[in-house]
Amino acid sequence: MATLEEFVTEVTAEVEAQKPMMMNVNGKEEEMTDDDYDWYINVNAQAKFDERENSYLPLQEQLDQIWHAVDAGLFGEDSKTSDWYEDIKKVKDDNPKPE
Repeated sequence: MATLEEFVTEVTAEVEAQKPMMMNVNGKEEEMTDDDYDWYINVNAQAKFDERENSYLPLQEQLDQIWHAVDAGLFGEDSKTSDWYEDIKKVKDDNPKPE
């Protein structure tokens, strides 16, 4: 899983390649200050991190996909003897989905 720090490193490299970056201050183009660069890097890194995080299915759905893959034998029949599979199967058997 990508960390926020990894996105900060990525955006920092992108910013360094684009310097100098300008901004409009009272109608005048000026290079961003160090604080402006830090703000820009952190905001954009957080946005990339959030976009990636929010692209994943919820954990419950991911686990359900794994369970169905194991149940279908996609990981081999031996995977159906794992504690994880047996625990999840019990939950599913004891609490079936409504039809």
